[in-house]
Amino acid sequence: MKMEILSKGNKGQTIIILTGMGCSFDEWYNITKVLSQTNRVVMFHRPGLGESEIRNGNETRNTQAVVNELLELLTVLEITEPIILVGHSYGGLCAQHFVKTHPQKVAGIVLVDSTSVDLQELDQLHLPVLDEDETDEDWLEKCNSYSSMEEEQLKRILNPTIPEELKSIPEEIQQRLLDFQIKPSLYKAMHSEISNWKQDAKIIKSLETTINVPLIVLGRDKEFNIKLGKQDGLPEGELIIFEEKWQELINRQVNLSNDSKIVFVRGASHSIHINRPGIIIQIISEIVNKHT
Repeated sequence: MKMEILSKGNKGQTIIILTGMGCSFDEWYNITKVLSQTNRVVMFHRPGLGESEIRNGNETRNTQAVVNELLELLTVLEITEPIILVGHSYGGLCAQHFVKTHPQKVAGIVLVDSTSVDLQELDQLHLPVLDEDETDEDWLEKCNSYSSMEEEQLKRILNPTIPEELKSIPEEIQQRLLDFQIKPSLYKAMHSEISNWKQDAKIIKSLETTINVPLIVLGRDKEFNIKLGKQDGLPEGELIIFEEKWQELINRQVNLSNDSKIVFVRGASHSIHINRPGIIIQIISEIVNKHT
């Protein structure tokens, strides 16, 4: 099975970054460009994303599958030393699964506004307007529909765009980002990941392991996100309830390690790596320096 891998730099510490759900590793271009000057940075597209193939049958996409793929990647690339593991959003859930099951392979960990092992608590909030088309069921329905469409059809419906902060990266990388969003296989993979992530979270939570490696937890800016939601016409009351719960879940992630700290990044949405790449570079470098 073909897997698309990005590898930059050939010296120093190995850093592996796991992307969020439905996210391309090209979103990290500005970060990997800097980090790879002194480190080896490796990223990969999970099956169904980018050029990575997904089986036509019912391939289960869950965090255990990502753990297995990461182990295989380390073997293929002959990486034997402990890695710095970075996970954004759903990639953070996968990173938590990996570090709990293979702690000896990890030298440090950075969670970037990571999905929580307690994510089901978000479903228990009373948010009638926010939940109108944002529940797992709504997303599963969308993904199911999109996965059966042609690329041209998806292009018309989704009208993909490039975030303002990424408009300075090379044009061919921008084009890859646009193409990435209109591949039907992406939505097939997302459908499976969403179908399994609540069960995955329970499994990861049940692994009662406390890690002894440096951990930095990054969270988004609560006030900034409430402001963004209000600009989209969403009710402030519901946004406050959601963002306070999200922050509480992020706060709990420091308990994953005996050596941890938390930073809430001002002016950052869920996509901290796009809004504030400099902070991500600084935090990952801090973890690298702790290890070396």
